[in-house]
Amino acid sequence: MRNAIARVHDIDAERIVCGNGSEEIIGLLIRCYVGSEHELLLSENHFVMCTIYGSGQGAKIVLAPEKDFTIDVDAILTRITNKTRMIAIANPNNPTGTYLPAGEIQRLIAGVPKHVLIILDGAYAEYVENQDFDAGSGWVESCNNVVMTRTFSKIYGLAGLRIGWAYGPSAIIEVINRLRTPFNASVAAMAAAAAAIEDHAFVTKVKKHNTCWLARIHDELSQFGLIVVPSVANFYLIDFGKLPGKSANKAAAFLEDNGIIPRPGGNDEYLRITVGNETENLAVLEALKTYLTS
Repeated sequence: MRNAIARVHDIDAERIVCGNGSEEIIGLLIRCYVGSEHELLLSENHFVMCTIYGSGQGAKIVLAPEKDFTIDVDAILTRITNKTRMIAIANPNNPTGTYLPAGEIQRLIAGVPKHVLIILDGAYAEYVENQDFDAGSGWVESCNNVVMTRTFSKIYGLAGLRIGWAYGPSAIIEVINRLRTPFNASVAAMAAAAAAIEDHAFVTKVKKHNTCWLARIHDELSQFGLIVVPSVANFYLIDFGKLPGKSANKAAAFLEDNGIIPRPGGNDEYLRITVGNETENLAVLEALKTYLTS
């Protein structure tokens, strides 16, 4: 599996570690490097497992506010203290779907002290078509404090098999391998991942489908009066806050009554909707229209 990943991404197989989803590897990194005397610095909207793992280590969780639902590099840099041990960002971000261009990632890395570990979580990286996006393998190779994580749960559709990987400096990969179990990824998952990563036609098909439906879902939800955060991933964060008498929680309950499971956005204003197949997307749009006009 590591050799297949290395061939596709033109990276060093010896600096790849595989895990039970990229989430496990993020958890291992936090367990390896973050303790109760440290601070874990995250963006305001962040992958929730980072908070869970950081809190489990007894670390102080520091959140940097965002601008227009997008990670703010300056806000992160100004919150670095002598206790900051790790900065973890998802790019594209989850649950907002927004992203940081390569220039902003470069500015972040340049401004972070070298003893602070930076995790670039690229779970949704394969969906991005913008030319100024960079998932991070080059920074891994040029820096000693940057790790890139990736997953097969999203564009490859293997979420149930729980398989992901990370690319990092040799010294950090060696530390992860000390802590992870030797059987953290199953033979079936690794075989499926090794085949999936070289199925370029499938990835192209999924990206084309996703791009088409991102545009259609955005347009139709906007016509309903909802505020839709621009997304480069395979989901949208929807703002119900400006609609009198409507809320994300009520919308979620209505959708669930109709056999659709959305993801709450953390409060009663936001809901996350994922792009599915055509039948699923049409069902979501019709259900939301019914809720909003009822």
